[in-house]
Amino acid sequence: MLQDFKAFIMRGNVIDMAVGIVIGMAFGAVVRSLVNDVIMSPIGLALGDVDFANLFVILKEGLTPRPYASLADAQAAGAVTINYGVFINTVVYLLIIAAVVFFLIVRPVARMQARKKAEEPAAPTTKECPYCFTSIPIQAARCPNCTSELKLT
Repeated sequence: MLQDFKAFIMRGNVIDMAVGIVIGMAFGAVVRSLVNDVIMSPIGLALGDVDFANLFVILKEGLTPRPYASLADAQAAGAVTINYGVFINTVVYLLIIAAVVFFLIVRPVARMQARKKAEEPAAPTTKECPYCFTSIPIQAARCPNCTSELKLT
């Protein structure tokens, strides 16, 4: 059983998948930092000094009464909140990840496959009559020139 597990782990596609997941997690961390630390700050400043990470609605107050200066203060007090600012950050994060995946992976792969498909020869549309050696449609059951019966292939 241990040998089977070792053979499974050492297969190339499992290792490739593990490397892809690790690189994806690192890329996700970079994009999350880009969104939280670089992109959302100027957007918040342009919208009137808004910190998206601290946008929330209180559903139920915590042990200490309002007002809460930040989302962390509200959560520390035990308040039940809807954190729509964090949700906005996550949506921006998703849009950036989707754009990067689309423009750096999906489009180039689609172009490469289209180029490869264009290079492939087209399927033949004609065949040669084995009796008179003229070119005839591939679906023909009888040669139009010598009227010989043909085997359908």
